[in-house]
Order: sequence, then C-alpha cells, then structure tokens
Amino acid sequence: MPHSSGNKNMNTKIRLVSACLLLGIGTGASAATSPPQEAKPRIIITCDPELDDNNSLIRFLLYTTDFDVRGLIYAGSQFHWKGDGKGTTWWVPGREYARIGKTAPMTSYRYDPNERFIDDNVDAYAKVYANLKRHNPSYPTPDYLRSKIREGNVAFDGDFTKDTPGSELIKQEMLDSDTSVLFVQAWGGCSTIARALKSIEDIYGSQPYWKELKDRVSRKVILCLSGDQDDTYARYIKPFWPDIRQLETGGMQVDLTFFGPITASEEDKVYYSPEWTQQHIRSKGIFGERYRVWGDGKQMVKGDIFDFFGVSTLDKDELQRQGYILWMPLQPKGTFISEGDTFCYLNLIDNGLDAWKDQSWGGWTGAKTDLPSDIKEADKPAYIRKQMGFPDFTPAVQNGFAARMAWTVAPTMGAANHEPKIEGPSQIRVRRGQKVTVRCKVTDPDKDKLTLRWMQFHVGGYQGNLKIDNAATSAPIFTIPADAPSGQEIHAILEVTDNGTPPLTHYKRVILKVE
Repeated sequence: MPHSSGNKNMNTKIRLVSACLLLGIGTGASAATSPPQEAKPRIIITCDPELDDNNSLIRFLLYTTDFDVRGLIYAGSQFHWKGDGKGTTWWVPGREYARIGKTAPMTSYRYDPNERFIDDNVDAYAKVYANLKRHNPSYPTPDYLRSKIREGNVAFDGDFTKDTPGSELIKQEMLDSDTSVLFVQAWGGCSTIARALKSIEDIYGSQPYWKELKDRVSRKVILCLSGDQDDTYARYIKPFWPDIRQLETGGMQVDLTFFGPITASEEDKVYYSPEWTQQHIRSKGIFGERYRVWGDGKQMVKGDIFDFFGVSTLDKDELQRQGYILWMPLQPKGTFISEGDTFCYLNLIDNGLDAWKDQSWGGWTGAKTDLPSDIKEADKPAYIRKQMGFPDFTPAVQNGFAARMAWTVAPTMGAANHEPKIEGPSQIRVRRGQKVTVRCKVTDPDKDKLTLRWMQFHVGGYQGNLKIDNAATSAPIFTIPADAPSGQEIHAILEVTDNGTPPLTHYKRVILKVE
C-alpha cells in the first residue's frame, strides 16, 4: 500500500514548525540542552480491543502514579480492525481471516464499533479515584487521563495512509521540546505510530534540517512492541527509521501471557489460580468486575470464534460444535487469562530497580543482553535469570498488583498494605579490594515487619562475584573484587519485603563504580 502524505493543513504545519523551533531545528539556534532526567518515564499506550489489552490497561491505570501518561490511544491490528463505516472493503493476503477460510474482502474484522474499553476503564478509574488518592496522592485525575484518549488508525489492517487524532497526538509528543525518552507502546499494531512518523517525514523530509530532526526523534523514542501485529514496523518503521530503539527484554521474566498458568513453576502457579485471582483481583470492586478471567461469560466482540476464553461452558467438544477455534488448552473457570502486553511497561514501574533508565540494568520485565544464538525462546527467561542473578519476580509483581486492586476498595490507609520505602545512595565510587559499608534507611508506612536481602545483578560489565557481608541488614559490607576492571560497574540490589497482606516488595539499586 502506498504511503500518503495525509492531511497537511495549515494549523498542523504551524504546530509542527513551532515544535521544531523549540527544538532548535532549522532555525539557526543552538542545540537544545537536555533537561535533568525525568522522575517518571513518559508513556504513550496504543492498544486494540483484545481481552489481554483490557487487563493490561487495568494494571497500567493502577500504576499511573509511576508514569507521565502522554496518550491512551485506540489502535487496530491484523486481528482487530473497525472499518470506515462506509462499506469500504479490505483484504491483506495471508492474514488470520484468510487462514480460517474467508475468501472475500471484508468491511471490518473482530471489532465491535461500540467497544470503548479505554474510556470504560478510565470511567471505572474515576469511580475509585477518591480511594486511590488516599493511598498515593500521585494518581493523575480522571479528567487528565480522559484528555489523553484518542482514536488512532483503527479502520483497516496495517493502513497508515491517513492522519488520525491518535497519530497526531503521537506526532506532537515526538516533536515537542522535551528531549527525555518517550516510551511509545504498541499492544496492537503499529499503524498509528507509523502514521505519526510518516507524517513527520512527509512534512519535513525535504527540509535541509531533516537529518537533525530525524536523529532527534530517533534518540527520543523507544518503541515497546507486543509483536509486529500489522507488519507496519517491518514495512515502514524499521527501514525508514532504523535508529529508533526498541525495548529489549532478553527473556520475559514474568509470564503474564495466555500461557502463564501453564508454564509457571509449581511455587508460582498460585498467582494464576482461580482462588488467588478471586481473592485478590476479581472481588475488588468495579475493576475486579472488568478484569477478564476464564469462564466469566464475557467477550470483547460477541460471537468472536477466537474468543472462547469467557464462554461459560468450558467443554471442549461443545465449544468446537459452536464453531470456536481452540488454540490453547482450556483452563478452570476463574483462572487468570492473560495480560499479554504488561511486559511492555513492567520495567518502567517505580519499584526501585530503575530499569527504565538503562535497558541493560534489568528489572521485572528482563534486560537487554546477549543471548546464545541457538537458545530456544522458551528457555530465555530461565537463562537470563541464572546469568544475571535475578530472583523470581512473579510474587512481587502479582502481589503489587493485588495491593493496588485492594486500594480501589479500601477507604483508609489502614485498610490496605503499602510498599516499603528505602533511602540510600544510588552510586558510589569504589577501588579494587576496598571494603565498603553502604547504609540505607528502610521503613514501612504500615509498620510491618521487614525482611531484607542484598544480592548482585550481573550487569554493568563486571561478571565476577561481589562478596556481601551483613546481607540481611540495611548496612551491608561490600568487598570490591580485586579483578574488577577500572571503569566497570557492579550492581548491588537491596530487596525489602514486608509481612503485610499481600506481602509487598521494593528494591534499591546501588551501583558501585570501580575507579
């Protein structure tokens, strides 16, 4: 499909030229000085009407204390597209709809035009906002979140020939004067993101300052892709914007996909079980009602033959007789289904690991790292965990979510649990062979009993072992290895877990910089 220049109206040009003036592009101005690193990562969410997007969005909204939310945008994908409402037909060879036997172009595919799950979840957020604010005053207002909702390129599978309100918002954020990282997330297809970039190229590609502008946008943006669900990353973004980075996780450390309940270790299976999910998620008010689980009787699009998860009768033969396509084993009613896109933002949560500041540091999602060329996809998480020294993050991730769900229905601080707090240095300059005592202040807002554990993450260059004495205290003694090369970093992590219900974990990363 050809790339259209889209609607270049005068107002759009004025806005974008103003943005470039702020950036000092093509104006003779000196390059803008980067501001101090933001306390919160800037995030734009694009998502399609899939049940796991709905679930990921609920968790995301409960963690908006930790983000600078810049956009909440409806997107399309090869699996869900709305059509233009004018009877226009569409067809892309080799898609899911072709594989199930459809042979003629269609006007839409697996998209209910009345499905407004972003709006509905923000409306639910508004109803629990008063409770949430009591537990953390940093929650953004419902009106602010509503002001960031847009519709993107949802009409047709992989079509990014036209500007949309969603693509315009992304474009403006990419071109604004803030040079801090902008995490643009594609939980569905990338067509809305591709349109934003194509519009920038169409308007500025012939200008003498184009290379500088393109480099600035490329340095600013990190794409967090839940796959390439409409091929627009492969067809346009990667070849035409090759310097835009992607979120790199190595191997997903906490499996919140459809297969999480199947692949979880025996000790972690509880966090996907009907009992745990009912106690900590489904029973917690309006968000609990909106959170999708196996056999809940719901579908995002009525009669969708791929959405068999919520159908109340969980008998395989009956589902197949009704025409459903079963692509994974059925699970007991009430079991966790999926948050297949949550991995895109887990490393951006303010849990003390600061993983969003450097992709190689590692966090709840994983870390950027070199992997053996012959390693199987399913083996990556365990390999990463072993090589980097990561603990099992699943309990911390799920209990953190459970606590925030509890906040939605808990009218007072004393009615719910809250994360421990840690104060201490982030970086220390050290010498080889030196013994260093690091002192942290560890407190708990609920006065819970705390368990402390120091560990080493094998990131930052040095792959040897750091000797840690007093590892269960707030004042450990580190013995800097004699073979640690000058200039490398050693990452020591304090993990603090309280004994509340549910138990909550927070971390502190201390980087030992070898002189």
